[in-house]
Amino acid sequence: MWIGLSEAPLPLDRVLDWVGRPDCGGTVLFSGTARDHSEGRPGVSVLEYEAYEEQVAPRLEALVEEARLRWPDIGRVALLHRLGKVEIGESAVVAAVSAPHREEAFAAARFCIDGLKATVPIWKRETWEDGESWGLEAQHISEAVAVARPGESVG
Repeated sequence: MWIGLSEAPLPLDRVLDWVGRPDCGGTVLFSGTARDHSEGRPGVSVLEYEAYEEQVAPRLEALVEEARLRWPDIGRVALLHRLGKVEIGESAVVAAVSAPHREEAFAAARFCIDGLKATVPIWKRETWEDGESWGLEAQHISEAVAVARPGESVG
């Protein structure tokens, strides 16, 4: 597994090369890029990320372990997130998974990105035309086992 935080731009080409394996016919790479707007916030000019760094690696590892329990045949998994300022158009987060077939590659990659958002303590500040916010609205951090599979709800 390749997990971590980076203040440098995320190496999408290297991740894609690394995650592939000869026994895996399906490779999915999700890249979440900084966009110039969000709901009710036109003109977003920059994003900035902070993290509770001591908790990031253990939570990412738990997420990968849970993905391997749910999809035992998956190959490699990469989960990377930016820290600091991220310019519009740059990748802020990457989740990549390889698997023998596309169905489990897509499902596991979706689980990993959704799980990262739900279980890893990373906060985003947006700066837009009329203000800025650290997104401090209540957000509960979950454990990896509580993250729903795609199309499933966890009660």
